[in-house]
Amino acid sequence: MELRLPELGDNVTQATVVGVLVKEGDRVEPGQPLLELETDKAVVEVPAEAGGVVKRVLVKVGDEVRPGQPFLELAEAEGGAETPPLKAEERPEAPAPKAEEVPQAPRPAPQEAPSERRLIPAAPSIRRLARELGVDLTRLQGTGLAGRITEEDVRRAAGLGEAAKAAPAPRLPDFGKWGPVRREPMSGVRKATVRSMSQAWAQVPMVTHFDEADITELEALRKRYAKRAEERGFRLTLTAFLLKALALTLKAFPKFNASLDVEAQEVIYKDYIHIGVAVDTPHGLLVPVIRDVDKKGVLRLAEELQEVSQRARERKLAPEEMQGGTFSLSNLGGIGGTGFTPIVNWPEVAILGVSRSQMKPLWDPEKEAFVPRLVMPFGLTYDHRLIDGAEAARFCRHLAGLLEDPLGLALE
Repeated sequence: MELRLPELGDNVTQATVVGVLVKEGDRVEPGQPLLELETDKAVVEVPAEAGGVVKRVLVKVGDEVRPGQPFLELAEAEGGAETPPLKAEERPEAPAPKAEEVPQAPRPAPQEAPSERRLIPAAPSIRRLARELGVDLTRLQGTGLAGRITEEDVRRAAGLGEAAKAAPAPRLPDFGKWGPVRREPMSGVRKATVRSMSQAWAQVPMVTHFDEADITELEALRKRYAKRAEERGFRLTLTAFLLKALALTLKAFPKFNASLDVEAQEVIYKDYIHIGVAVDTPHGLLVPVIRDVDKKGVLRLAEELQEVSQRARERKLAPEEMQGGTFSLSNLGGIGGTGFTPIVNWPEVAILGVSRSQMKPLWDPEKEAFVPRLVMPFGLTYDHRLIDGAEAARFCRHLAGLLEDPLGLALE
C-alpha cells in the first residue's frame, strides 16, 4: 500500500523533510513515526497509518513535500497481511480521503448535494485562499496529486496565476564578479516566514499608528514583585503586563480581535483572546500562542510565557501551539530601537510592536516642571479594510492608560 502525507496544520501547504526514520526492509507498526517534517515553524512527526514492511521510501532529507504526496510504500509482513490500519479516530487526518473514488459510485444529485463541500479534494489552507479570492472550488479541476486542488489552481482561477508568472522576481546580479560569495539553503523556518510574510503583505493593506506610554509606575511595580516570581522559578517581565493590558483592551475594542471573511462580506468576532508572542530563536522567529489571556493573572502569564518561550528555542513546540491566535505581540525592547512597523499575522487584523523604553522629560502640571519618566514607545499595525485610523488611535490611548495605571491593571 502507498502512504501519503496527511494535512499538517492550518494554512500549511508544504514542508521540508528533515528526518527519515525508517529504511527499506524495516517492519513498522501502526502509529510508528516514519518522517520528521519542518513545517509552519515546527518539527512534526508523521506516523504510520498501518503496519507492514517498508518496500520503498519515496522521499529523502531535504525534499520539499506537500500534503497528499506519496512518501512510502508498504508491503505485507512475512507470514501475514499488513497490520490493519489505525481506526479512524486514531489516524492522522488524511488529505481528501477517497476523493478519487467519487466518480466510481455516482449518486443522484439531491443525495450528494449535502456532502458536496466535504468531497472537494482541497486542503483547509486552499479553501481559505479560495474564499479570500472569491473562487468557487466546485468549479475547479485540480492539477495536483490524485486530482487535488493546488494553490496555483486557485490563483489561476482568480486570474492571478498567469499574472504572477508574467511578473517574476527581479533577476539578481552576479555577485561573484565583485568578490567571493557563498550560497546556503534557507531553513524550513525561514521558508515559512517568507511565505507568510509575502502572503500578509500582498493581501492586507496595513497602516501603523505610533504612540507611547509612561510606564514609570509599572516598572516600579514589576521590580517590586520580581523577587516573588523568581522564588517561584520564573522571571516577571514587562511582556506579561503587556499581555494583560492587551487582553483588557481587546475586550473594549473587539474589532481588533476579529477577522475578515471577504467572500461572505462578514466580520468574524471571536469570543476568546489568544495572543501570539514573537520569540527570537536561533532557528528564526517563532510565534507561540498564549491562550485565554483574559482569564489569567500577570504572574501566571509570566510563568507560561517563560515556559513556552523556552520550548520555542528548543524547537519543542507542537504545530497547534502556534495556531489559533487572535492578535500578536512583538516586543523588541530588550534588544533596542525607537520604533518599527510589525507586519499583521494574517488572518489576524492587528499586531502590536514594542520598542525600548527610555527616560524622557515629561511635563508635570502639578509641579509645573519637567520630570524624568520612563517612556515606552509602541506601534500598532492594523488592517485598514476593517479598522479606521481614529479607532486605532483610541485603541492605543486605552492601552497606554492601562499601562500608566498599574494598580488598576493588577486589580483587573
